[in-house]
Amino acid sequence: MSALTPELFWLALTAILAGSLWFPYVVMSSSGSNKQYTSFDRLPRIDEMSDMTQRSWRAHLNLLEQFLPFAVLVLIAHAIGLSNWVTVTATCAFFWIRVLHAAGYITGIAKMPLRPILHMASWLCFVAMAIAVLVG
Repeated sequence: MSALTPELFWLALTAILAGSLWFPYVVMSSSGSNKQYTSFDRLPRIDEMSDMTQRSWRAHLNLLEQFLPFAVLVLIAHAIGLSNWVTVTATCAFFWIRVLHAAGYITGIAKMPLRPILHMASWLCFVAMAIAVLVG
């Protein structure tokens, strides 16, 4: 069994974040004025829910969109035995940027241009991992 590398550690934390980010949406969509839009009979009407509920839904989906391809690259790097300052920094930065992005998105604090800057910064972590994997 191989050891938990720094890259896998940060990837595990990001997976925990991605696996938990649905919680704010579920809590907000099943409480207060949002209750009327949730039913087991049909899909919820996200566009009719509160702004914060909509933002929590989008923050969750946004993380999932970036997490899967990033995770694949981290796992490829691990499989080929690639671990260096680029891969460690990219995985650590990706996690913390995604935490800031989610918190800022859900609360509404990360407005233009901060939210797109955070999104782009996490994408640059993805690019760094991709280059590291492809160059070896």
